[in-house]
Amino acid sequence: MSGDRFARSSRTDQNAAPIGLFDSGLGGLTVLRELYRQLPYESVIYFGDTARLPYGDRTPAQILQYVREILAWMEQQGTKMVIMACNTSSALALETVRSEFDLPILGLILPGARAAVQQGRRIGVIATPATAASHAYSQAILEIDATTQVWEVGCPEFVPLIECDRLHDPYTTAIAQVYLEPLIQQQIDTLIYGCTHYPYLAPILRPLLPSSVKLVDPAVSVVAAAAQELDLLALKNLRPPAPTRFCVSGSPRTFSQLATSWLGCTPTVEQVIPAQMAQPAT
Repeated sequence: MSGDRFARSSRTDQNAAPIGLFDSGLGGLTVLRELYRQLPYESVIYFGDTARLPYGDRTPAQILQYVREILAWMEQQGTKMVIMACNTSSALALETVRSEFDLPILGLILPGARAAVQQGRRIGVIATPATAASHAYSQAILEIDATTQVWEVGCPEFVPLIECDRLHDPYTTAIAQVYLEPLIQQQIDTLIYGCTHYPYLAPILRPLLPSSVKLVDPAVSVVAAAAQELDLLALKNLRPPAPTRFCVSGSPRTFSQLATSWLGCTPTVEQVIPAQMAQPAT
């Protein structure tokens, strides 16, 4: 009897464990908002690696090192699942770390590719230089439907502009026009936000694109995939969630100030030093 009670208690504790969510900075908040919408009972630990952004300019070896450190720390925090709310990490590290860590790890590429193929056959992808150079979206899309045409454009300036809160700067609109022009010339019918920061640019990008072009935000699809995974593993939380825990590797104050406009409230933010992330808890 007591053993059965212990088993049920352990299962309940596991269900109540948080989902880990990480990105290089603010971009993952677009995934967090979607998680709040689709999985309102889940507790979340959000980590923004703001001391080392942008990831899009890093080497694959650096990205893999960062992801390993973050996942080791997420394991120490008792997460039941981790969502890579970062396309660059998903493109360059997901397959490797899935075999190294004993918890479900979800990336953005495949869910985003599936959603795009459902929308069109001439697909544009705007992404960080590292994600674009990996051709991860092209490969995923063509595996789903080999008749689809895909064009990928690296957009190195978008993440720094967003992180510096320059969405209303005329320069941001001008550089967006430069990045979109080759895709418009190819007459794309669908555009994937290949970086979780980019949905913030929707008010700028939408007027620059033909009205017929459909926009795909992989955040919607990856959270739907997370919901399915939690169902399969019987890990959904059915009790009220704990407050979201926000952690960053850089300045908590800067992140909190910038995140306020996206979240509609001012988050309390902790600092976690990258060099200490993978160290055992004391």
